[in-house]
Amino acid sequence: MILLWGIASDGPLSSVQATLLRLGAGFKFVDQQDVLRCRLELTVNGGVGGRIETPQWSADLNSFNAVYLRPYDVRRLPAMQGVKPTNLRWRRALQFDDTLTCWMDMTPSFVISRPSAMASNNSKPYQLSLIQAAGFAVPDTLVTTDTTAAIEFWEQHGSVVYKSISGTRSIVSRVRAEHRDRFPDLANCPTQFQQYIEGIDYRIHVVGDEVFGCEICSDADDYRYPQLQGAELQVRQYEVPPDVSQSCRFLAASLNLPVAGLDLRRSAAGEWFCFEANPSPAFTFYQDTSAQPISWAIAELLAGAVR
Repeated sequence: MILLWGIASDGPLSSVQATLLRLGAGFKFVDQQDVLRCRLELTVNGGVGGRIETPQWSADLNSFNAVYLRPYDVRRLPAMQGVKPTNLRWRRALQFDDTLTCWMDMTPSFVISRPSAMASNNSKPYQLSLIQAAGFAVPDTLVTTDTTAAIEFWEQHGSVVYKSISGTRSIVSRVRAEHRDRFPDLANCPTQFQQYIEGIDYRIHVVGDEVFGCEICSDADDYRYPQLQGAELQVRQYEVPPDVSQSCRFLAASLNLPVAGLDLRRSAAGEWFCFEANPSPAFTFYQDTSAQPISWAIAELLAGAVR
């Protein structure tokens, strides 16, 4: 049996769920919107087990051989609107999420992906060090609260970008002359600056041993938001070179991620740089634009673990 956890409207989760239905694979879905009506008991006694109950079904945790999770911050879901942090229901919802997360880290079942493995993405500089250790080139990076250091880094490289340090999504932007007046604000917030690499972007999805490549054509600093800079965006399927495919598999395996979305850029000199490894990629955008069967590969990976 396969366990799915997240919200019904999540694109990747619903796509995998639809594929599992086509495969005839047995699964149960834990909808986070029902968190206040769910119950979970966890037991640790020479092993980890317990029972989970939702408004629609109940099951022994040990009946699940595989798990696919894409949970959201439960505190921000519509089901929690109007529930205050001082309310017992608030604490109950957080405890349910924490306990289920704990089980997913301890269970011997196959998990895409274990929360402890995904945690490296919560610190982009730390994850970048792991990417570099796995053999990929990475851009020169500075994390600082010092105005002088930031300006010297900018002048050294000529063109740099700034981005979030944490796993929270941010819009990647190049530092421009009009930003100089804002540099003193660095004293209030550590900021990550990176050498700008001229080249072509690629999103590579690793699913088990399979590798799916997309080539990104856009003039935007952050191709995810081309409309903010009036830029165009084209995404097309790309045949990843064998050596790069192998490097991508090795990186995902070194991060203990059965599924990963890797952000790569090939420089004008032909060198491959890796910026980030997304441990729970929102792959449906790339799947829809490139006609690649990513959700099918994930569903097969889950079903194969059950078999």
